[in-house]
Amino acid sequence: MAENEDQEERDFHHPFHPYEVQKQLMNALYECIEAGKVGIFESPTGKGKSLSIICASLTWLRDYKRKSLEEGIAAEVGDEDEPEWILEHARQEKKQAMLRQRAELEKRLALIRAKEKRAKERFERGEPRYKRQKTDTHQQDEDNTDEARFILDDYESDNDVQEKSKAIIATDSGLFAETQALMDKLGYPVDLTLTQKEDEYDDEMKIFYCSRTHSQLTQFANELKRVKLPPAMSANHLGDSLNGQNVETLEEGLKHLTLGSRKNLCINAKVRKLQSATAINERCLELQQPGTSAQCKCQYLPTKETEAVVNDFRDHAIAKIRDIEDLGVLGKELGICPYYASRQAIKPCEIVTLPYPLILQKSAREALAISLKGHVVIIDEAHNLMDAIAGIHSISVTLSQLQRSREQLGIYLQKFRNKLKGKNRVYVTQIVRLLDSLIGYLQTKNEGWREAEGLVQIGDLMAGKGVDQINLFKLSHYLYESKLARKVDGYIIHIDKERKTSSSNSGTIQNTLSRSKGSVPVLTHIQGFLLALMNPSAEGRFFFSKEQEPGGISLKYMLLDPTFHFKDIVQEARAVILVGGTMSPMSDYEQHLLSYLDPSRIMTLSCGHVIPPTNLLAWPVVQGPSGAAFDFTFEKRNSEKMILDLGITVLNFAQHVPSGMVVFFPSYAYLDTCVAAWKRLHSRNTSSGIHSVSLWNEIQGIKPIFLEQRSNSQPSTSASSISYKKPTPAPLSTTDSVLAAYSQTIATKTTTGAILLAVIGGTLSEGINFSDALCRAVLIVGLPFPNPHSAEWKTKMQYISSKAGPEGGKGGKAAAQDFYENACMRAVNQCVGRAIRHHGDYAAILMLDRRYGGRIQTKLPGWIRSSMRPGAGFEEVKRGLDGFFEGKK
Repeated sequence: MAENEDQEERDFHHPFHPYEVQKQLMNALYECIEAGKVGIFESPTGKGKSLSIICASLTWLRDYKRKSLEEGIAAEVGDEDEPEWILEHARQEKKQAMLRQRAELEKRLALIRAKEKRAKERFERGEPRYKRQKTDTHQQDEDNTDEARFILDDYESDNDVQEKSKAIIATDSGLFAETQALMDKLGYPVDLTLTQKEDEYDDEMKIFYCSRTHSQLTQFANELKRVKLPPAMSANHLGDSLNGQNVETLEEGLKHLTLGSRKNLCINAKVRKLQSATAINERCLELQQPGTSAQCKCQYLPTKETEAVVNDFRDHAIAKIRDIEDLGVLGKELGICPYYASRQAIKPCEIVTLPYPLILQKSAREALAISLKGHVVIIDEAHNLMDAIAGIHSISVTLSQLQRSREQLGIYLQKFRNKLKGKNRVYVTQIVRLLDSLIGYLQTKNEGWREAEGLVQIGDLMAGKGVDQINLFKLSHYLYESKLARKVDGYIIHIDKERKTSSSNSGTIQNTLSRSKGSVPVLTHIQGFLLALMNPSAEGRFFFSKEQEPGGISLKYMLLDPTFHFKDIVQEARAVILVGGTMSPMSDYEQHLLSYLDPSRIMTLSCGHVIPPTNLLAWPVVQGPSGAAFDFTFEKRNSEKMILDLGITVLNFAQHVPSGMVVFFPSYAYLDTCVAAWKRLHSRNTSSGIHSVSLWNEIQGIKPIFLEQRSNSQPSTSASSISYKKPTPAPLSTTDSVLAAYSQTIATKTTTGAILLAVIGGTLSEGINFSDALCRAVLIVGLPFPNPHSAEWKTKMQYISSKAGPEGGKGGKAAAQDFYENACMRAVNQCVGRAIRHHGDYAAILMLDRRYGGRIQTKLPGWIRSSMRPGAGFEEVKRGLDGFFEGKK
């Protein structure tokens, strides 16, 4: 009881008066970090989730640092055999050294903040704060005509490869050895196993916060600016450490850093224009190679001469809260690469923000010199965490990519075959054989198989002549070291330019082999696929899939089990927090991501909402206007009667819902089917039969319709282009455009509002704020179950079944079915979360399908279940909408 009272009295330094549910989340998060557990927290959007995370985690951090200053040093100093007065002296010395280092940093940061404040007007006039590094304006053309640069360097025997590679290739950190050695000299080695220098900053206890996109991290950074925390060091500590210097103006500001990829932080114009993240990474590494001339190397890369500039960047980066764009501007002003320079700012930081891939991928963490050991990791928007891990470690390659790579390699060999010696000849021959084997397999499936997709055995992929004798590990290592992909690609571009210039032997290579500017060499992409061939078969499976375009077929590797790739994060970190607005159903995280943990180490919490119960109407609509049950199963949803009932329901509900109404469909295909049918069908005819109006136009007469459409170039689950549908369609190209038009219509026509037809799992189903009048009702049409007959889902279900039960027994099948339903309901829960965005908001959530009246309700978030009414028919719900909106403004 006393412990609970302490929790209630804990001051989290929230900038506003927190709601009870916010206090509940902050207390749970604080206790989870303190106990070193893994937390799975559900906190509905609209209740200040970000501020709650910030206040709880940073309050814990400052408390921890304060205790460490007073108590933690004692455990690190001395020997039990030493006299107590010696141990006490050593503790005091260490404490003073630590305080002195921190105080000097705070003083430097305070001076920078004052300097920036004084110079603000000068910055706004566009005057540079620092002189840029001098660069050579007469850089050599990177596409010089010397063909010798495309020849492979001699490749040593396998026994000597490791020693040779230390000097000439990039390490796991993403830096070449030469650059890594330079970074070591500057005092921030990327290899965390190296001995740290005595004068380096200690790796301060910190919070790693990650979310899906940089825009979300920017919003988080803005929230950080609202919070004022008490210092971990008192004024007395600071004064003692600075030998009595004036400390009245010093404050312990929050030290924050945001990290990004080269694509986000590169300031080299020639590299940035490549656009592709992989192409930018490879080009950056190329510019660091020992053989690259000084004129062609990147002028922004840190050097021994720019050590002071790197330190200056570090201090400016953490002196105030900056987002990713601010770091880019800072790098340009200082003339230093922010991608590499930001690494030195990691250790003294208190909170580091970064997007998903940079923390979920071990190679990315190593490249950025990030150690999670003993620190706190918070993953926001974690509802799609398992899908994100699977996406990062899955890859596909098309038949056309394989063929193009084989043709390019053939042209390269025609030119340089006689100059290939030793291991180069052996490994290039192996690559040719492997490509031929993969091409042959896909051609067989494309021509002789009726199935559109299927499971692939690795042995079948490597059935070509001599392919089964290839050591894939050595081959992949060779591709990485030799840079064969870039040399082949560079040579193809070179001869393509020559042919264009000479205008002779027109176009064979130009039309079929050249790649678009800035794209990734196809052989580099295939190199990534080869790495998947070496993955344990227990983790994932290979599939072939025929595409819609003629002759289109691809090989895919899909990660089935994300456990292994997340386990090292959990084992290294002090505590891991998974938090999201809609984490339900939570059982998947415990069973399929954290199954190896003792249940006592997992802490779960599902917070209620800040809105009063009267502001939410959650209702399963189980029966349509015709009296037939709403059954949007795949087998029944395409009937004309069902589609007509759905259209009449939308028409009638639109008359009873003020302002905006968002309708989510289970797929783009079904949305297209319904729209086409509504334009053809009629809800009713007049007695004369003359004035019949299509159902579509009747709905338009009540509220203008905005329609989300799938982009031709992207799958249904990715960002889609949107068009705004009026009687005369006026296409708009972006999500922002349709939302702006939808919002403007509602703002100018408040008596009628508008309707937005969207797709579950589409662009508008998550991350969009439909607050207030933008969404007074959400309609969920059916349940978006994945296709259980697809090869991928069959394999996934079999895998989960075998993992959960002996040989896929009854228990295993139940686990697979539960996982299948959870995948569906996570997507639904994201959609329903779009409606209620703050404490004063109100909306109706209407779920159109008889199945919502049964067991599936248990997989909805608790704050919705608590307001759920029993399933009802169309007429009863229509009357209920009038009662719900009566008196609300």
